[in-house]
Amino acid sequence: MKAAVWYGKKDLRVEEREEKPLKDDEVKVRVGWAGICGSDLHEYEEGPVFVPNEEKDELTGEQAPLTMGHEFAGVVEEVGANVKNVKKGDRVAINPTLTHGDKPEDVDIYDGFSFIGLHGDGGFTKYANVPEENAYLLPESMTLQDGALVEPTAVAVQAIKEADMSFGDTVAVFGVGPIGLATILAAKAAGATRIIALDLSEKRLQKAAEVGATDVINSGEKDPVEAVHELESDGVDTAFEVAGVEPTFNQAISVTKARGTMVIVSIFSKAIEWNPMQLTGSGVKLTSTIAYSPSTFQRTIDLIGTGQLNPRGIITDEIKLDDIVDKGFEALSNDKSQAKILVELSGEK
Repeated sequence: MKAAVWYGKKDLRVEEREEKPLKDDEVKVRVGWAGICGSDLHEYEEGPVFVPNEEKDELTGEQAPLTMGHEFAGVVEEVGANVKNVKKGDRVAINPTLTHGDKPEDVDIYDGFSFIGLHGDGGFTKYANVPEENAYLLPESMTLQDGALVEPTAVAVQAIKEADMSFGDTVAVFGVGPIGLATILAAKAAGATRIIALDLSEKRLQKAAEVGATDVINSGEKDPVEAVHELESDGVDTAFEVAGVEPTFNQAISVTKARGTMVIVSIFSKAIEWNPMQLTGSGVKLTSTIAYSPSTFQRTIDLIGTGQLNPRGIITDEIKLDDIVDKGFEALSNDKSQAKILVELSGEK
């Protein structure tokens, strides 16, 4: 079967790979759609970041070269001998997070985690084997495309939970790529009355307005801190840093009101310089999030299934697996109007 396999920086190959034997606790998923994530792009442009290159990953037992893709959904083709709650024909979204599973879920991921599709073979292929507990049933109201959007949307839902937002809060989102756009959607669903989107790309800002931002600011044309304070003189209740660079990190704190909260959502590819007195002098609380808990993943499915969240607006292109390098990874690297690109594997809806 064809698969998009990571070999190294700027070395992603679509090639033939053998199907893996199914373990007793696994289900084989016929992948319908898979999304290209910012984390995937980091691996392509700068990797290895997460991909185990020198030795096998502790939780997956795998190492590069490996099939990428951790945002995917499909139909169960086969189940292992010990599988009880999933059956052939079920439509599922995959929670790619693997943990040791020996702590409460809100801290479990911080005790060490791996990702299907980053630390081991994932969903940019026809069939993917995943543990039963990582396959979440989709309601009839959701398509497999919706299912492929659950994972990035769950990141945003978890970020909103970490912010401890209240109805009527004001929000600033720095960086409106796919996760930034999903954060806007989640903040709107959580009751934010003003959502300020900041980015350097006019096309991304236009997309941010389409999905729910009430105000957009081009950080290359206006001083972002001054511009936010013109809209909210005391600052916003919560700022989300979703760009992963030093300037936006400092700006996100500067636009947050006294005793407000700044949430780090992005992955930083390198260290930054920062003075903690920026917090001490303002009382701003700094927190961070990576991935999501199992309950957040399920709640995200529930929110999309009921229509309270509709992430389809973040999709900017749909491509075939054969085109994943040129029309997928290279497009995301070079065209900032692109947000979420979905890869069609089986074409099933």
